[in-house]
Amino acid sequence: MSLVSVHVRDNNVEQALRALKKKMQREGIFREMKMRRDFEKPSAKRKREKAEAVRRWRKVERKRRDREG
Repeated sequence: MSLVSVHVRDNNVEQALRALKKKMQREGIFREMKMRRDFEKPSAKRKREKAEAVRRWRKVERKRRDREG
């Protein structure tokens, strides 16, 4: 896991906090924290990961069809 960091410029903490949240969102840290909050049975994990893979595949196919016309 990579370390996420931002620099505070001109004592603008609010702007740095927004940038940090955006980076954490992109890295998927919030999602992972939510997932790890409760135990997930291995069978449920497999089912969820399969559903996510199907969802990603359908999205790619939909975009490919849109590009082709």
